[in-house]
Amino acid sequence: MTPKRFVVLGGTGFIGSNLLAALADDGHRITVLSRNREQRRAINVLPNVRTISTDVYDRAALEKHIAGHDAVINLVGILNQTGGATFTHAHVDLTATLIAACRQAGVRRLHLMSSLNAGNRASKYLKTRGEAEAQVRNSGLDWTIYRPSVVYGENDGLVFRFLKLLRMGPVLPLAQPHAKFQPAYVGDVAQAIRRCLTDRGSIGKIHELYGPDTLELVAMVRMIAATAGLRRWVLPLPHLLGHLQAIAAELIPGKPFSRDNFNSLGVDSVGSRDGFTALGIAPRRFAAMLPVLLGSHARANLLDHARMTQEA
Repeated sequence: MTPKRFVVLGGTGFIGSNLLAALADDGHRITVLSRNREQRRAINVLPNVRTISTDVYDRAALEKHIAGHDAVINLVGILNQTGGATFTHAHVDLTATLIAACRQAGVRRLHLMSSLNAGNRASKYLKTRGEAEAQVRNSGLDWTIYRPSVVYGENDGLVFRFLKLLRMGPVLPLAQPHAKFQPAYVGDVAQAIRRCLTDRGSIGKIHELYGPDTLELVAMVRMIAATAGLRRWVLPLPHLLGHLQAIAAELIPGKPFSRDNFNSLGVDSVGSRDGFTALGIAPRRFAAMLPVLLGSHARANLLDHARMTQEA
């Protein structure tokens, strides 16, 4: 494999950090553009990876830093609007700026991270994801788009977020409990992108990336609790109470849940075109990966339970 030069936007995020580790092993030279290069210091020690602090929304800065590279990978995305960060700015405006910068810098290859159900008008998140995709498809560039279901892995926003919530009390009220997902392991998603980067056959393709299991949210949360050794009651909320929970959560610092999240969950994150199989990847099962991710947490909970029993 001939090493190439890639620029990654959003490389300090969850999927990005896993992708960088995979690409570094291939000998590719990678430039990560980030507003805060210290956010993920671990990636700075990866071989052939350099991180540049810059404003990725600045077209002139983008043109300067992407010039001379073989491809740009845009992994930028937000799940909630906080402060000045809006879905339109992060998904739509950035994509338009990046396309213009690629044209000016002479970089023809563009990879975009999106989401299953992109374009669905049920939520602003999904709607703007679709708008970003439309810009890329009409850009005239050599593009590839990735549409994952919910992505999980070490220190993710799914398994470990719910683990934190489960530890807060004996009961966890759950909005949209019957929302369906086909969870995809982050390592498999990284491998999918890795393969497409050097495969011109992936140009003009939209890859739906989803795991082999279709699970309701309530089942997934109960599996997390059981695997971590936590005895908890996961309480499914009816639609109205779930919506009220979303409204209340918007008032919490950091906005852990929102009405837009609630609306997104109203659309099942289930695919119809198996991108993993098309790329020769056998995706890992959620139930099989949970013990790997939560093994140390389960042991800690068992020790705590044993200690409390002895003290009683």
